[in-house]
This record gives sequence, C-alpha cells and structure tokens, in this order.
Amino acid sequence: MTVSFELNGEAFVALNGGPIYKFTPAVSFVVHCETQEEVVTYWDKLSAGGAPNVCGWLQDKYGLSWQIVPNALLRMIQDKDRNRANRVVQAMLQMTKLDIAGLQAAYDAE
Repeated sequence: MTVSFELNGEAFVALNGGPIYKFTPAVSFVVHCETQEEVVTYWDKLSAGGAPNVCGWLQDKYGLSWQIVPNALLRMIQDKDRNRANRVVQAMLQMTKLDIAGLQAAYDAE
C-alpha cells in the first residue's frame, strides 16, 4: 500500500488510497532551477504526456502538479523595491514556462 522513493535527494512515501483519491493542484512539487537550461529540461520531461499551465505550473502524465521555478524569480520578487518585484510578478503571470531573461527584463525595466 505504500512506496518509498527519493527525488533529488528528498525522501518521500506515497500511499495508495484507492481510486476515490485523485491528484489535484492542491499538492504540487516545486523544482528549483538555477539556469534556463534546467527550466527547459525539467519542463519538457515532466510535461511530456501531460499539460502545461500558467506561471511555471504543469501537470505530468499522471495528473500530478509541478512548479518549475527559476531561483532568479524568487530573488527578484523578494526585492525591497516593490515596483521592481511587481513588474516581475506581472511578467510571470503572462508566462507558461518561466523565462529567466523575460523576468530579468521586467526586473530591469524603468
């Protein structure tokens, strides 16, 4: 009824609760990425057979939700300059797969 597994050094245990329990976006895994290449790699592999969503979210072929997040996004939206941070959030809201260069452009805009 359970399975133990490891993802990226993190230990998980999953329980088979039967057919009445389904995956929902209420539970998602976050993948932190340092480069655009990492974003693209994880995005392409996890969305294969699944469905992309907005703001870096996707569902894999099993219906599990993932957030593919560049670390640069987190640094930018935590900036004390709320105008800069808000521009980044607005740019992110227009994206499906997050683009570090596009986020950086919004951050640097005057």
